[in-house]
Amino acid sequence: MNQTAHHHHHNHSVLKDVFTNPTSKPFKLWIAIVNFWIYVSCISLAMETLEPFATTYKSLFWTIELVAVAFFCADYAGNVYFAKSRIKYIFSFWGLVDLISILPTFLVMLDLGALQGAKVLRILRVVRVLRVLKMAKAALQEISNKVKSSNPLITNLRIYFIALFSVVMISSSLMFFVEGDMYSPENMAVGQAALDEELKIHPLPAGSPPEAAVFAPIDPIGGNPIPADKHFFTSIPATMWWCMVTLTTTGYGDMFPVTFGGRLIASVTMLLGLVLFGILMNIIGKTLMVFLFGESMQESHDSKTSKEHAISMLLALKLLKPEKGAMLLSLTEEQLKDHLDRL
Repeated sequence: MNQTAHHHHHNHSVLKDVFTNPTSKPFKLWIAIVNFWIYVSCISLAMETLEPFATTYKSLFWTIELVAVAFFCADYAGNVYFAKSRIKYIFSFWGLVDLISILPTFLVMLDLGALQGAKVLRILRVVRVLRVLKMAKAALQEISNKVKSSNPLITNLRIYFIALFSVVMISSSLMFFVEGDMYSPENMAVGQAALDEELKIHPLPAGSPPEAAVFAPIDPIGGNPIPADKHFFTSIPATMWWCMVTLTTTGYGDMFPVTFGGRLIASVTMLLGLVLFGILMNIIGKTLMVFLFGESMQESHDSKTSKEHAISMLLALKLLKPEKGAMLLSLTEEQLKDHLDRL
């Protein structure tokens, strides 16, 4: 009896580690599994908008979604169960992110009559993309717990990549949803049908160009029609190209939003691009310091090491002769102060 109880307790403590102890192996493994499914499900969400894949692999995409959501459910349940205050967790930012990553899929599964509309399914797709924020939680935990990593560069780059992937996914989905929706096949078909009806009643004058009989969607805020050659955001993968180009501020100009909503999203994307650029420069800058001057990534505050740093830096910059550097290194703090005062 005692053994079973002990065994049960051991299992429970491993489970507790998974959700509460960021430095433990089980925790890291679970984060890795969840992150894997976040990547897979997000890429599958993007491919779902691209024909012919969307139709050919419909069941595959749905299977991926269900498996991913099963993992997210387990993650949510564990986080709620082991939270210090469950109610607090459920309504905290991360709790809501966990909930948002599973809720839309359940809504699609329930398949209520109201959800039949393509528009609603598109909204749910955008909301489903917010699950990338789950990765940010793991990254932030890593930073906040100051988990001593053997390779800070890899850690920093991983965090940067998570930020980049999150921005690309969210920004592309929003752009596809806001601007791409206006010339989605459903909307174009509806618009064309309405225009055909209209033309039956009021035919075009004799000399009209043929384009006049083709439906062009109107930007509801700007009021401008969107011509066929400006229909860029037809799928999420197509939009991702625009997003990458916009984030790196190279701006190819081969794809650009023409609606008010699209330009709003583009503006935010550009600003986020600058933020990401700043983060990347910071990482590269630190790494260069390590390679060029042998600085250590971990900030050390004791004076001895900072003295060594200063001297090794001066040596690296050829401002000190090596033997002079060695002499300075051998001095104690007081002697060094004394020596500098004499200079």
